[in-house]
Amino acid sequence: MSNARVTHLTRRGVLAAGGALGLGAVLAACGDDDAKSGGSADSTKSAAASGPWTFKDDRGETVKLDRVPANIVAFTGVAAALHDYGIGVKGVFGPTKTKDGKADVQAGDMDVSKLTVLGNAWGQFNIEKYAALAPDVLLSTMFDDAGTLWYVPEESEEKILKLAPSVGISVYDRQLPESLERMFALAESLGADVKAAKTVQAKKDFEKAAERLRAAAKARPEIKVLAGSASQDIFYVSGSNLSIDLEYFKALGVNLVEPPAKVLKESGGWFENLSWENVDKYPADVIIMDDRTATIQPADITEATWKKLPAVKAGQVIARTPEPILSYAKCTPMLDNLAEAIEKAKKVA
Repeated sequence: MSNARVTHLTRRGVLAAGGALGLGAVLAACGDDDAKSGGSADSTKSAAASGPWTFKDDRGETVKLDRVPANIVAFTGVAAALHDYGIGVKGVFGPTKTKDGKADVQAGDMDVSKLTVLGNAWGQFNIEKYAALAPDVLLSTMFDDAGTLWYVPEESEEKILKLAPSVGISVYDRQLPESLERMFALAESLGADVKAAKTVQAKKDFEKAAERLRAAAKARPEIKVLAGSASQDIFYVSGSNLSIDLEYFKALGVNLVEPPAKVLKESGGWFENLSWENVDKYPADVIIMDDRTATIQPADITEATWKKLPAVKAGQVIARTPEPILSYAKCTPMLDNLAEAIEKAKKVA
C-alpha cells in the first residue's frame, strides 16, 4: 500500500485502513464484484419469534416494528455473530469472500456461497439489490461515538437508511464483554434461544478463558505484548484505548506496549504509523498481529527489520482479531490464545 493511497481516504477510511483496526477491506480489492453477484439467504434459521419488535441500540435510538424482522441485512461480522446464535440474514455487506471465493475471516461459520453479498469491500454497497431484499432492518457495528454505521458508505448513507430502520452496536471505547452482551441482547430480541445448552456453555467458556488470561497476566507481568498490523509501507502499532479487545486485555492485566497518548492523539487515538525501518521502536516479548484478509500476515512479511525482532525470532507472534465476531464462541479463542502465548513466552525484550 502506498502512503498516497491512504491520504485520500476519509477518516472512516483511515480507521478501516490501518492501526488499531489494521487494513480494512478498502484495500482488499478482492472483489470478484460480489456487489453484483447473487446468492440465497444464509441457511441458518430466521427469527422464529412473532409479534411486535422493539430494540434500543447504542445510538440511543429505538426501532419499533409490528413484527420481528425476518428480512435482515447486516454487516458481515454482525451476521456471523447472529449465525452463531441461530439467526439467519438475507444479505450482508463488508468483507465476506476472499479472492478464491472462500469465507473471509470476518464471515465466521457462515456458508458464504449462500449469502447475498451487497458489497465485499470498503465503499461497496449495491442499493438496488438491497431494496430488492425488502429489508426489515439493517444491522451494523459502530467505531465512533457519532453513530456512524460501519461499512455503510457515507456517500450513499442517506439513500440506504431511507429503505429500512437501522440498528448500531457500538464497538468503540469500551471493553469486549459490553459489546458481547449487546449483541447477545440483539440476538435474543430476534428470536435466538439464549438458554440453549450450546449458548450457555459458550458463555461459561468465555468467562473461563477470561480468568485464564487474567491469571497468566498476573503470573507473567514482565511479558510485554504489542498489537501490530502490517501493510506494504507501514507497520501500525495500536494503542490500548478505543479497541474493545485491547481495552479488555489491559483490564485483565496484560502488559500492553503502546505509543504515548500524545502520539496516538495525532491519529485520532488509535495507532502510530511506523516505517519498517523503525519497526523495533517498541520492544515486545509477544506480538499480536491483525488477522484480517487485507493485511499482510506475519508469514508473508519480508522486511529484514521485522525478521530481526526478538519476538519474531523466538516464534512469539500470534494472531489478533481487531474486529471480533461478537459471539461468546468466537471470542473465547482470542483469550485462550493470548493466555497461552503469555504462559509460554520467553522474556526476549
